[in-house]
Amino acid sequence: MTDTLSRAATPATRGTRRAIPLVGAALTLLVAVTGCTGADGHGSAAPDATTPVAVTVTGPLCDQLPAGDEPGNPTSLASQPADQALQWIPVLTTFEAAVRATGLATELTGTAGVTILAPTDDAFAAKFSRTNLDELLLKETDTLRGLLRDHVVTGSLPVAELITSGTVTTLAGTRLTVTGSGRSARVDDRADTVCADYQVSNARIHVINQVLGSLPTTAGDEEDDHHS
Repeated sequence: MTDTLSRAATPATRGTRRAIPLVGAALTLLVAVTGCTGADGHGSAAPDATTPVAVTVTGPLCDQLPAGDEPGNPTSLASQPADQALQWIPVLTTFEAAVRATGLATELTGTAGVTILAPTDDAFAAKFSRTNLDELLLKETDTLRGLLRDHVVTGSLPVAELITSGTVTTLAGTRLTVTGSGRSARVDDRADTVCADYQVSNARIHVINQVLGSLPTTAGDEEDDHHS
């Protein structure tokens, strides 16, 4: 079974420029399921790379993500619903699995337009221990959903409009300050956009490098217990 899970291909691991490490057994299982079923339960089809909408993303991480005619390039995701588009951005494995585990896809696709501030896998690894993350994904999904809603803003806002607004309110009701540095935005004075302006159906996705919200940081707890 372990070998089957490790070999399962997902949209986020096909045609990408680097391998992304997984965090925790629950996440491994959820990612494996993504490779077997798409949002409609019939398999995850490749996004249409011939869509005429040209999309340009900006940020220091963008050159490590699919581009050109690679599967998951920004232009090919323009017609995808937000929850499906997330599957094709390889550094958002944890965030996408969390969206699925909590059922947040309904809010992402059913709202008139949203802006998704999606933390990278590295950001989740720096925030939560493996055990804590597994508990959130498998048992504490209400808590996890609340955390994710702190990363979703009403209105489909390009990064330039985020910066101009100065403050935005999340679906959880939290007000976030936004400042600008060049073509990047700094959110809540702790997270920076590292690949901004994925334009997908009904939403904008901005990849950020820190987890927002008020949950405590547990990364490192397991190492501390091991050495105590």
